[in-house]
Amino acid sequence: MHHCPYCGTNVRDNESYCIKCGKKLPEDRYERLENKKAFNKNWYVPIAILAFILLTAGVYYIFLQHQTTQAKEFYNKGEEHAIEGQYQEAGESLKSALEHNQSFTQADIAFSFVQTAKDAEANMEQAAKNLENQEFQDALTLINEAESSLSDYSGDAVTPLIDKLTEKRNMIKLEKLKYELDQDPDINKLKALLWEGDGIPTDEAADITGAIRSRIVEYTFSRASEQLNSKQFSDAQLIVEDGLKYAPEAEKLQSLKTTIDKEKTAFETAQRQRIEKAISSAEEERKLNENDAIELISVDVESDEQGKVVIKGKVESVATIPINSILVEYELFTNDERFLSNEVYVYPETLYPGETGEFEFTHFDVDQNANNIDIKVDQIRWYTDQ
Repeated sequence: MHHCPYCGTNVRDNESYCIKCGKKLPEDRYERLENKKAFNKNWYVPIAILAFILLTAGVYYIFLQHQTTQAKEFYNKGEEHAIEGQYQEAGESLKSALEHNQSFTQADIAFSFVQTAKDAEANMEQAAKNLENQEFQDALTLINEAESSLSDYSGDAVTPLIDKLTEKRNMIKLEKLKYELDQDPDINKLKALLWEGDGIPTDEAADITGAIRSRIVEYTFSRASEQLNSKQFSDAQLIVEDGLKYAPEAEKLQSLKTTIDKEKTAFETAQRQRIEKAISSAEEERKLNENDAIELISVDVESDEQGKVVIKGKVESVATIPINSILVEYELFTNDERFLSNEVYVYPETLYPGETGEFEFTHFDVDQNANNIDIKVDQIRWYTDQ
């Protein structure tokens, strides 16, 4: 069937005239019909090609999905290995992840971290060798370089490695500190070592810095006491204040500082009165000693860790009023022959009735064995507020 081109009536294909309008139908209607049928058959090829393309695209998509899944699995394994510090295994897994998905950015970053981590571990191994050879600065440089190389990374795998580097650095610093202490450093070097030790957050370092601080306190106390005994009050103050920078909680230095301040004030404002008191002090002390104002409990000659001679003693106040600026005068003997006289102040600076005080002095200039030294306390002097 087809349509009449004149009136639009349906006519059969084998009719030459329209049954309605009676007009002769065009002869080319058969050609158009054949062309129409041929045109419809030509759609088979593009449809088949399109179907093939869609099928291929689907298969390729499934393949890509499979590759992506495999890449994620390798990435997860690599991440687990990296967290556990198994960088060789982590690198192999992450490399496989990138082979399955070259555009896997996270895997690429993780692989870069693993390579950096392996280099950091190599630095730590070399630092350990440098430490054995006492090449402390070279070892610290390697640790710092390793830590710097990790600054662009973060995450669960990075933190344990950073902690490991920090622990290694603290160990190197501690060994360096112990080595330098073994070299018998002077007071200035000790002060520098104290700051280094304070920067190491370990219990062992805290013990060492405590010992260094004690040595600084003893040195400061001895030198300041020498200046005080020579009436060099300003110099004594400067020495004590410098020592307090390194041991601000040292009761011994705080007490000496108070004593220096009082002695300086008294000397500057009442020099004449002090001279008169000094003249009569022998008689006053004799009377007070007769009344047992101060009782010497003990006095000993010892050696410290450096083999220096240390004088230690204890006194007790049996007075009925507070006494202050207690000064102990003593002499040292070897084979009954006196070779040194010295004075040392008791701390705390003020003793109330029934209280005890201590005195201690380190003789840095005495090169004798403490066991061969005898001590004799000549007298004890003090002041009262009345």
